[in-house]
Amino acid sequence: MTDTNQDETTTDKVAPEKKSRKSPASQKWGAKVMDSGFCMLPSLLLRAQRRLHLNPTQLAVLIQIVDHWWDAGRKPYPSKKELSQRLGIGERQIQRYLTDLEDEGLIKRIPRYADHKGRMSNMYDLQGLVDKLTELEPDFREARNQARQSRQKAASLGFKRRGAEAEAGEAA
Repeated sequence: MTDTNQDETTTDKVAPEKKSRKSPASQKWGAKVMDSGFCMLPSLLLRAQRRLHLNPTQLAVLIQIVDHWWDAGRKPYPSKKELSQRLGIGERQIQRYLTDLEDEGLIKRIPRYADHKGRMSNMYDLQGLVDKLTELEPDFREARNQARQSRQKAASLGFKRRGAEAEAGEAA
């Protein structure tokens, strides 16, 4: 006795599951959010914030500038007005934070002028930031390696009874 449904199911083709073509970022944030753009930012910049002597607002200003840095050979040039609007602080405050970043050697402001000699927004050279992060990277790599070795050592240690340690200590 054959079951007619069985014959039908053997002839039906099951469509293979489609692999998601979304990038990992789109999977996390959603395609519409990622379609609005993204910023390439090394994690070391965030991890080294204290070593770079950056307060939260200075870091935010720096990240806003980095958001405009699309090509290695083309320096970013957001206006103070745009930075001010994005961060919700005054242009004078932006100017002070830019001075702080420049004093730390993280950025260099390069004046830009239009053909008619009118002033345009500054261009920002971020090579100082790149150099400082490159200088700090070995310290962070070493700390990461030491942490990994400590975890491996802790995982490989045998189980010791507390009572046995106490008895050994009393016998000595």
